[in-house]
Amino acid sequence: MSAEPTGAVGLVLARPARLLGVEPFFMEFIAGIEERLAERDLSVLLHVVADHDAEIAAYRRWAHRGLVDAVVVVNPVADDPRPAVLTEIALPAVVVGDVPGLPSVRTDHAGPVTEALGHLLELGHRRIARVTGPSALLHTRARTDALLAGCAAAGVDPVLVEGDYSEEAGAKLTTALLTGPEPPTAILYDNDVMAVAGLAAAAELGVAVPDRLSLVAWDDSTLCRLASPALTTMSVDVHQFGVSVAESVLERISGGPVEARWSPTARFVPRGTTAAASS
Repeated sequence: MSAEPTGAVGLVLARPARLLGVEPFFMEFIAGIEERLAERDLSVLLHVVADHDAEIAAYRRWAHRGLVDAVVVVNPVADDPRPAVLTEIALPAVVVGDVPGLPSVRTDHAGPVTEALGHLLELGHRRIARVTGPSALLHTRARTDALLAGCAAAGVDPVLVEGDYSEEAGAKLTTALLTGPEPPTAILYDNDVMAVAGLAAAAELGVAVPDRLSLVAWDDSTLCRLASPALTTMSVDVHQFGVSVAESVLERISGGPVEARWSPTARFVPRGTTAAASS
């Protein structure tokens, strides 16, 4: 990699490109990163690829050509190959997640799930489902572990179905849950897009929200606030999340120590999609 500063920070997203146009999270996240980096005349080099193999190939290409000063690594998975590769090619990196060996910005995923579950239990819900993100993601696993632990303590047996953060997954999985033999009275979603699609699916089936079904989204956004009724969420300051990541990146580029940082904690924001469980 060239010793001369490039003025760019790389971000590779291994996800379907079609999701970026409808999922607010990454747009807000990148805006937070760019806002802080712009103060140092740095910019974000964004690249969307199909999988981790293509992502690793991009890192190797960028390092060989000296195209970026550092990279931001998102969505850690179990047995993630990326940290070892980045160390091998000496490409400075900051990981969004808890990955040993590299500077990281961590997130509490368990606490907010426990909080949301507590609210639903207080409302009398016992048939609880969760529409998750991809199960390989470490943050999906952390949320799942927290939900299972909380439900076990309450004597509740939750239903878990895996989605991919898309509108299609939210609608399809919600429809399957609500047309099953024991439909849930409450569903938690791992992002806002799937939750909004789930709300629409419930309406198509004639399942009244929140009279017969309570819904909770993760990641607050304009989508959640403009839905009818407005979605109850685990709200995260995604823009500040991006700013915090940029702070770590700037420290990494400078060559000094990188402060241990946490993203803003998600907080429960009740709106129009949660109510007491129907008898």
